[in-house]
Amino acid sequence: MRTTHQPNQPQILVVDDEASNLQLLRHILQDQYRLLFAKDGPRALELAQSEKPQLILLDVMMPGMTGYETCARLKADPATAAIPVIFVTALSDTDDEVVGFEAGAVDYITKPVSPPIVRARVRTHLSLVGVDELKKTRLEIVQRLGLAAEYKDNETGLHVIRMSHYARILGLAMGMTEAEAEDLLHAAPMHDVGKIGIPDNILRKPGPLDAEEWKVMQSHAVIGGKIIGQHPHGMLAMAYDVAMTHHEKWDGSGYPNGLKAEEIPLVGRIIAIADVFDALTSARPYKEAWPVEKAVEHMLAQRDKHFEGRLVDIFLQQMPALLEVKERWAEQ
Repeated sequence: MRTTHQPNQPQILVVDDEASNLQLLRHILQDQYRLLFAKDGPRALELAQSEKPQLILLDVMMPGMTGYETCARLKADPATAAIPVIFVTALSDTDDEVVGFEAGAVDYITKPVSPPIVRARVRTHLSLVGVDELKKTRLEIVQRLGLAAEYKDNETGLHVIRMSHYARILGLAMGMTEAEAEDLLHAAPMHDVGKIGIPDNILRKPGPLDAEEWKVMQSHAVIGGKIIGQHPHGMLAMAYDVAMTHHEKWDGSGYPNGLKAEEIPLVGRIIAIADVFDALTSARPYKEAWPVEKAVEHMLAQRDKHFEGRLVDIFLQQMPALLEVKERWAEQ
């Protein structure tokens, strides 16, 4: 059974074998949410699969399939694993809560329930769902912008995947947190998004560019920065720095702003080395792939010139992990 409400209201699945408990939760929540109801675990799994509710309130002590078992099944299924589960139960022992959290629940509400507590917990966890969905949508938009740049260029999607993973490995080795390195992984595909604004006759020219054409090509860094825009923090702020500074050089001879040494943001220095290494070791219409050894010689020759010396050292230390990425995402 279900209640009927506006389609833009969050949908919650309430699971309890006692009709009186279902009615109580209906009374507490029906004014603000669309509600689905199930009296046992198997029916809850069916509704979770077909309706994809934003949140599940789940009783623990049910005949047949318990709430713990139901939750574990939900979390084991990729289609329902992301739906947060709150246990609503008379069990209040710490050990019971540990079992519930191990099964994948995000919270506990003890019976007899307090309406203000139920509303507050539901509101809190739905807001977290909204934040996660916003982050996921933003990431998908960023990835598609990166894909748009690839359609304009000679480089393949596998290049972007490899260099992004190289960047993540180097970022962690340089002291980034897991969250920062994850942001870099997702920001890295945006490094060449400015190539969307470069004319095809220059971008796809088979021979060397003349001085005027090279000047136009160099503008892709600034174009990329304008496309992404400036942001106060987070992954898009990192993507801006990546787009603007991945062609700057440690000795100040790069573009577009001739930044030098630590004037270049760390993410720009990391993307520079990740991008060049993959470009050298990949085949292009205008060149053969370099052997790894020859590429490493080039990176060493560019120590404290193109690349930060400390980063080159870390690049060499991380070579086994980098080569695993290279093998995993090899061109077919």
